[in-house]
Amino acid sequence: MLMTGKVLRFDEVRGYGFIAPDTGDEDVFMHANDLIDEKGFYQAGSEVEFLMESGEKGPKASQIRLVHKPAGHQLARNSLASGSLRTPVQANRADDEMCDVLSAADLRSELIEVLVAADETLTAAQIQRIRASVVDMARGYGWVEG
Repeated sequence: MLMTGKVLRFDEVRGYGFIAPDTGDEDVFMHANDLIDEKGFYQAGSEVEFLMESGEKGPKASQIRLVHKPAGHQLARNSLASGSLRTPVQANRADDEMCDVLSAADLRSELIEVLVAADETLTAAQIQRIRASVVDMARGYGWVEG
């Protein structure tokens, strides 16, 4: 049965979380293997639709799809080449105090989305090495907090 609800919480590292169905029924278990969209999109409060199944330990969601993807994360294929990404913050700007500074965790998350959108053939190990290098560079320039 197709249902809708909101993500209560989702742990990307552990790969699972829970959905509160709009019907008010019992919370439903969700697993990363059942996600249609990139797992980084699934945040607390995200509206989802899913198929309700009966799992070994209670209700389980499958074929979980976001109702609305976050606009800031929707990257077109080859967006790096088209120049559609945010432009880097220029040093010594008069309004520097108004610039957004990402946390290292937010930068890592954004980098994953950019790298996967740029080249789907990258392996997880390659992405991790690239991401670590970029975050280290960004820390050196003071572009990230933490």
